[in-house]
Amino acid sequence: MRTIDDIPRRAAGSPNARGQAARAGVPTIPLPRESAQATARTAAASRAASAVPASASTGVAELLRGPVRPARVLTTLPAAVYLQVATERGPEVVGVLTSDSARLPLGCVLFRPSNGRPLVALPAGAPAEVGGGRIVVGDLAVSAAAWWDPRPKLPSPRPALLPEGVRQLRTALYGDGPHSAFNLPGLPGGPGGPLAALRGAVRRADLDAALRTATRLVGLGPGLTPAGDDVMAGTMAGLVLLGHPAADRFAGGVYALTAGRTTELSRALLRHAMAGRVSGEYAAVLQGLVGERPLGPAIAGLLATGSTSGRALALGLSTAIDLVDRTTRPR
Repeated sequence: MRTIDDIPRRAAGSPNARGQAARAGVPTIPLPRESAQATARTAAASRAASAVPASASTGVAELLRGPVRPARVLTTLPAAVYLQVATERGPEVVGVLTSDSARLPLGCVLFRPSNGRPLVALPAGAPAEVGGGRIVVGDLAVSAAAWWDPRPKLPSPRPALLPEGVRQLRTALYGDGPHSAFNLPGLPGGPGGPLAALRGAVRRADLDAALRTATRLVGLGPGLTPAGDDVMAGTMAGLVLLGHPAADRFAGGVYALTAGRTTELSRALLRHAMAGRVSGEYAAVLQGLVGERPLGPAIAGLLATGSTSGRALALGLSTAIDLVDRTTRPR
């Protein structure tokens, strides 16, 4: 993969920048000329210097292309910097990610891995700016040279999944053991735990009972994205993308529980999941399940994401698949 050292630093959205991003293997979504001109008008004159190019999710396009807004650092990691942005609708989150980070729907992905140390460590609360076509944090300015859509394109609103693919996903998750034995670090296990309650709701084909388990899962577990949230995000996005008729009600019910119960980053990812916007790793598994790409490497890539996030998201997707099958199939 080419790095930012290989790509001349041109203004975001320029034909040359898009062409270079495409040659680097990054899918591009051209911005309308009018939007690009509006972005240029809102950029401060003091920030006219070229910025480091990135491939940005269209899930944060409104923030990037809008007016310059103040932001603050939520946290910095070797592979990511997450910023909270003040907007008229309330706080939102955007991330600057290295190329070897999980491809989150709220991220701008640099063309450089974390071992090149492209991100600077800043304390939580440090000031930043988002808008006018850029993200400015510390000494780093990032602009969108290419765009990607975090909502995967599937063959139909209610796509048919390959039965062998579904079995492959379940085997990767559960192995030869029973589903009830599955557990995640940081979540209570056993027959009285929330994962067991979720599996019980699925077996009974009871969508409302599955939704009630969200009261036990949202915010549960350690880390920036608690495992309980990741399970719910995987379930919400799966129901939306697989076309379950009650997907919006389920997703809205889960999201309504998040205020004050989980981290700002996790809450932002749950909001994206409501709209079917997911990580690139999650999207790859869905595309494998409909036969559009090799499934085995996609499952391995998702399960390798984070310490628990990938397995929790995969469990959520498996839960959504079962709920779609059991609650919409004619009986």
